[in-house]
Amino acid sequence: MAVGAGAQEDSAYHLRVDSHLIDTSVLVRDAKGQPVTGLAQQVFHVREDGAAQTVRYFASQRELPLSIGLIVDASDSQGKFVKEHEKEIEVFLREVMEPRDHAFAVCFGNHLRMVTDWSASSQQIVEGVQRFNKGDMNFPELGPKEERVLGTALYDAIYFPIQEKLAAERGRRRVLIVFSDGEENSSEHDLLDAITAAQGADTLIYAVRTTEHKEKDMNARDRYGMRVLDHLTEASGGRSFDVRQQDAKTIFASIATDLRSLYEIGYYSTNTQRDGTFRKVTIGVEGEGLKVQARAGYVAR
Repeated sequence: MAVGAGAQEDSAYHLRVDSHLIDTSVLVRDAKGQPVTGLAQQVFHVREDGAAQTVRYFASQRELPLSIGLIVDASDSQGKFVKEHEKEIEVFLREVMEPRDHAFAVCFGNHLRMVTDWSASSQQIVEGVQRFNKGDMNFPELGPKEERVLGTALYDAIYFPIQEKLAAERGRRRVLIVFSDGEENSSEHDLLDAITAAQGADTLIYAVRTTEHKEKDMNARDRYGMRVLDHLTEASGGRSFDVRQQDAKTIFASIATDLRSLYEIGYYSTNTQRDGTFRKVTIGVEGEGLKVQARAGYVAR
């Protein structure tokens, strides 16, 4: 992305999409873990595979509109959390979304149902989830129609919404909020595919782990699910939360604060080869105790 003449006008903000610009959503935290806003472009430094890069594009806080995907594991044990907190989810969306922002919702088991397409209405988004939870299956599917024997296609539920919905949302902050225990048994894609899709589309993944198991009752499969969500969120620049450790209101408030505090940084890579290799991106920031949270890199396609 780059700013210039002939740009597409969005309110008072001008933006031109350039597919060769590497843009990354960035969150900066202080020594206490709180998001830091108001930083200038000059304090950020970018390296790709160790080579210094020149920042060509910079936007802070709410200059870019927000695109959110809600990804809801609809299995019995996981769907219960969303049912119990539908109102809080609606309040979260209403508080974080501004007029230029929009969101969609997908409910999944072994099929991916688009229960609400892009909408700026928090009520409409949650109503789609409510309809699904009441047994309405009359929703379009994402991805190819697959015959699946088992019941939880988590990786596909991340991969296809990114590829079919968020990847086209250039010039916006892109976020997936996943409600799941991290368990997977029926996707055609794997964890690496899901991470690569998120990094390629600069999509932050926030995970709300909704297991009902107490720590002493967890088995190896439960712990595997926790690590899956940790890998997804860390590699994409997001965060994971556990409802056993924090209440829903606190979790949603933390995510909302993060989304209001994002920077967007863009640069033209000094490595012009599009060879399908992974490029590690490191973003530093000047200031005592400040730490950057961002995607780990991207695949140069």
